[in-house]
Order: sequence, then C-alpha cells, then structure tokens
Amino acid sequence: MVWFVFALVCLLGWGFADLFYKKGTDDEDRYSHLKIAVWVGLVMGISSLILLPFSEIRNVAVFFTDMLKYSPASVSYILSMVIGYAGLRYLELSVVSPVQNASGAFSAIAILLYFLFRGKIGSITEELGIADFIGVFLIVVGMILLAVTENRLSKDETEQQPSKYRYGLLALVCPLLYCLFDTIGTAADGIILDGSVGLGLSEIDVLIIYGFTFFLAGLLCWVFLWVKGKKPYNPFGKTEWPKGAAAVCEEFGQVFYVYAMARNPVLAAPVVASYCIVSVLLSRVFIKEKLSKMQYICVFIVIAGIVVLGIAEGLAEM
Repeated sequence: MVWFVFALVCLLGWGFADLFYKKGTDDEDRYSHLKIAVWVGLVMGISSLILLPFSEIRNVAVFFTDMLKYSPASVSYILSMVIGYAGLRYLELSVVSPVQNASGAFSAIAILLYFLFRGKIGSITEELGIADFIGVFLIVVGMILLAVTENRLSKDETEQQPSKYRYGLLALVCPLLYCLFDTIGTAADGIILDGSVGLGLSEIDVLIIYGFTFFLAGLLCWVFLWVKGKKPYNPFGKTEWPKGAAAVCEEFGQVFYVYAMARNPVLAAPVVASYCIVSVLLSRVFIKEKLSKMQYICVFIVIAGIVVLGIAEGLAEM
C-alpha cells in the first residue's frame, strides 16, 4: 500500500507542477522552455546537495560510474521535460498533459516485456490480482480516450482560432516526443530501481544523480540564454515566480515518484502518469480552460481505475 500512497502524492505534486509550468510559459518567448529548465535544474541541484549526506556513495569515481548507469533514464527524462515545456507554448495544458502522459501505459508494458525477457515475469504477476489488472486497464483506457478527445478538440479550436493554434499538427509533435522519451525514462527507472534485476542504486542516490544531471542541463541552458540574449538570464525576476513554483512541485513529486517506482514499477507507472487528470482539473479551475462532457467521462474512468487499485492494495494487506 505504501507505493500507492507515494504514487498519489507524486500525482498531486506533478499535477500542480503542470499548472505552474503553463502559468510560467510565455507564448511570445521562444526560449521560455529553456528558462523553465534553468529553474528546474537549480531546484534539483539544491535538493541533491541537501540529500548528499544521506547518500550511500562514498567515492567520486563510483558516483560518476553510477551516473553513467542511470544516464538512459536521466537523459530521457530531461529531453522529455524540456520538449514538454516547449509544447506548452502552442497547446492548452488540458491538451498537452493527457497526450504526454500516455507514456505511463507504454512504460508499464515495456517494464513487463523486460521482466518477461529476463525470466522474472513470474515474480511480478504473482503479486498482481484481477483487481490490479482492472485498475490499470481503466487508467490506460481513460488516458488514451482523453488524449484522443483532446486531439479532436484541438483541431476544432484550431479552425475557430487559427491565430492562437496556428501550429496545428506540428504542435502535437512536442507532447508526442515527450511521451516517447518519458516512456523510455520511466521504463528504465522501473528496471534500474527494481530490487531483483536493478543496478543496485538506492532511491536517495537516484534522486541525487538525477538532480545533479538536471542541474548540469539547466546550467547549459542558462549559458545558452546568456550567449543568445547578450546578457545573463535572471531567474529571480518578479515575473519568474511560476517557473520556480513549478520546479519545487516537480522535485516534490520526483521524491515520491522514485520511492513508488522502487516498490512497484508496473502498477506505479500508470498511476503516476495519470497526474494528467489533476492537470486537466486544475486547468479548468485556475486557467479557465473549458472541459467537455467526454473529458469529464475520461476523468471519471481514470479516477475509477485509481480507486480500484487502492482497494486492491488495501485488501492485499488485510
């Protein structure tokens, strides 16, 4: 049940992060996504320093070796996130988030296929009951339906407001690429953090390594902005606070995500990815993005799946 609670906390943290990402995105600023990356790198770098005394890594050489081991996940995540920030310039949050987070379904499948290839599938499926499969099925179906619905609504709004949605299908490339790279990153995390076939990295070490890697990426973005703008970017400007709030929520969710994935990667992946439901609801409340009847139906299906998983986990521990 612990992994389920961690996944729900992560879901809320990343849902609010999406809201602040959208609020911190300037449609007229072509480098807005890089400025968000600077903030996320800064917050994750500070978090890594705070966690450093709790690390199990006591050798610099071992640290960089483990950093290399974790690079498939960290690089995929960073690419997906920066691409996702860029996509927010062209599409509504309620469109971007569901399309992006179909990765939760794909990554769960990828993890299962990996365990099947390694001959470890038996230990995974023995822990899963019918209710678990039903819950995952509902979440996956709900997210896919939501993504399809958002794609249709985006096309309708493009015809009605061509100036606002002038990029059409090209804009959807960003969330689709995010989905691809996030699938790779999440699947890699599930494999790396698994106790039986993983690389032996603790949750704290993963947070430190990923945070340090993102800090380096954020530093590169800051240098690029300095070179292009002829002056250093100031992330502490009065109008930049939403970017900072998004970065804090992102790291908050990241902490609980790592622990959830370490305990149950197959079930945690789709639950965490369903934070798009929180994003959709928050976009309705705070950004006044309108939701259709079909969107509400999709939200209900995903929430039903999460409830079924929660009940299944509770019964399993009785």
